[in-house]
Amino acid sequence: MSAIVAITRAGPLATIQDAGRYGRLRDGISASGPMDGGAYRMAGALAGADHGGIEFTMAGIELKLQSGQCRIGLAGGSFVARHNGNIVDWPGSVLLEEGDDLAVTPGAAGNYGYLRFDHALALPEIMGSIATSSRARLGGLEGRQLRVGDVLELVPSTAGASMPGLPPQAEQGPLRFIWGLHADLFEPATRERFANASFAVSRQLDRMGVRLEDGEGVFADATILSLVSDAIVAGDIQILGDGTPIVLMRDHQPTGGYPRIGTIITADLDRFAQLRPGSLVTFSPVSVAHARQILRSQQP
Repeated sequence: MSAIVAITRAGPLATIQDAGRYGRLRDGISASGPMDGGAYRMAGALAGADHGGIEFTMAGIELKLQSGQCRIGLAGGSFVARHNGNIVDWPGSVLLEEGDDLAVTPGAAGNYGYLRFDHALALPEIMGSIATSSRARLGGLEGRQLRVGDVLELVPSTAGASMPGLPPQAEQGPLRFIWGLHADLFEPATRERFANASFAVSRQLDRMGVRLEDGEGVFADATILSLVSDAIVAGDIQILGDGTPIVLMRDHQPTGGYPRIGTIITADLDRFAQLRPGSLVTFSPVSVAHARQILRSQQP
């Protein structure tokens, strides 16, 4: 049985996402996909999702089920969800009947949350994905963020997913990274300060990148801050011309002309994406082999 969902409130940068469209950097298109992949997968498992879902930001989102019935999985950050005015578990799942409302409002922590359905989103795939690319303006609904009045059709799905156990314990401590292609362009003393200093997440953050405040002036004296453009990946820590560090995220540009001192490992990038403005971060270098070992240990 199909279902129809109407968006009745949408915070900034609420978008349709799926696992992402990988392998398209040669076409100038980054993968997109969820900012917090672990939370996206958890919401999917809680719903028994097919593919795709809604990613929303700190302001939350509200929707109404106009027809049909569906189960929705909720995960990511720490938000407050209400089903017809009654608080439900977060993370958790809820069954919506025709006419039901679901409202998600800000909670104590996190930048991104996810709603996933036990139905498939009836949206066309573009380059093998329905993920919204904020930079390329494709995927999702007309390549844009969701807004009030948008209607999503959900169609029956045959996919199944096992229910997860308790949410994984949040990682603590420094963000682990591997030294980047351009690390040697920075003086040894600068690299040492980078691996020991604290940075603050600024208010300038979106799906393309997160600027960090360099309160200790680690890069104040750096001089080689412009290069011939080459390929970049999500998690790259790029040092802009004025010495500002910026961590490139899921909708990053395909190439960059500033040096990348390092790359946050995949296993820690979800955690970084959920850090709110003002959060302090430190970095700790690891080897590529160690990064792969950590990632394998997190996989089911």
